[in-house]
Amino acid sequence: MIPIAQPLISDEEIDEVVKVLKSGFIAQGPKVAEFEEKFAEYIGVDYAVATTSGTTALHLALMALGIEKGDEVITTPFSFAATANSILFIGAKPVFVDIDPETYNLDPDKINNAITDKTKAIMPVHLYGQPADMDPIRKIGEENELWIIEDAAQAHGAQYHGQMAGSFGEIACFSFYPTKNMTTGEGGMITTDNEELAETARMLRSHGEGERYNHTILGYNFRMTDIAAAIGLVQLKRLDKFTKSRIENAEYLTTHIDTIGGIKSPFVMDQVKHVFHQYTVRVENGKRDDVKDFLGGLGVGTGVHYPRTIYSQKLYQDMGIVGNCPQAEKAASEVLSLPVHPGLSVEDLAEIVNLLEEVSEKFFNKEN
Repeated sequence: MIPIAQPLISDEEIDEVVKVLKSGFIAQGPKVAEFEEKFAEYIGVDYAVATTSGTTALHLALMALGIEKGDEVITTPFSFAATANSILFIGAKPVFVDIDPETYNLDPDKINNAITDKTKAIMPVHLYGQPADMDPIRKIGEENELWIIEDAAQAHGAQYHGQMAGSFGEIACFSFYPTKNMTTGEGGMITTDNEELAETARMLRSHGEGERYNHTILGYNFRMTDIAAAIGLVQLKRLDKFTKSRIENAEYLTTHIDTIGGIKSPFVMDQVKHVFHQYTVRVENGKRDDVKDFLGGLGVGTGVHYPRTIYSQKLYQDMGIVGNCPQAEKAASEVLSLPVHPGLSVEDLAEIVNLLEEVSEKFFNKEN
């Protein structure tokens, strides 16, 4: 089996976890502080705040900005549900804007029509590891006095015009789930250049404590452990190597897929560094699920990210939150993610390409 994702944990991560366990300091402590400092440095921002997950990072980011019940946040319908769910957590309303059909990211040309007097923020997602088109999005934010919140859960190390994803908005959020480009097991990170936002997020993640046993606001227990941070510190050192492998694997796949009928390789914008959290193709003629089943039956893991828009989920329908995003709906019926992770061998890549050639012959040959 060639898996769709594979966390790469070396002896170094294991050794660092053992050191933490032996230290007796297991909860949030010096390793978390060190991880925050080094992650902020990597992204090129002044502050980073570690959390229990990418979802709790988004939750705290919205709270730190003061977004509340009755407010609206513009975002994409084509993402994991956590993106919009985090907006619901604070009683605000996600307003869905359609995607660019090539990048799958929020289409800046559609944003202005969605802005109302209740709009407080725009939350673009750097989907699959490719940054959203941040220059026009930031311009819209500035012109309308809206916060920009980057959902960078899939974009560790991605760049837009030479600048790191996670350094464009007032605040950004990363995930370290096991399938991400780097992992802490579970975990998240908030990044910002705003000291006040960072301090508020730190208080909110720890029961609203400004100092020990002094609770000034209502907060949560969203603290990262030193165990997770120890893993994260090693993974961060390995991230650039992981990224290089992902990009090389993606280039190999694209070179071959571009000669195969019925399957469209990923589009990469000019002047961006796409880090390929997912290598997502489009499968034509309504054959996506057939291709998925065929590949799975022959040992190649695939994924559909994502099979439906967020607003079509029962939760959102029951809440009366609707959307009209035809490009997102079309993408949901056609996208298929193929293995691209650093654990792939040359033989694995060759086998994937070989089976995709069989796919083309079986499902897209005009004689069939």
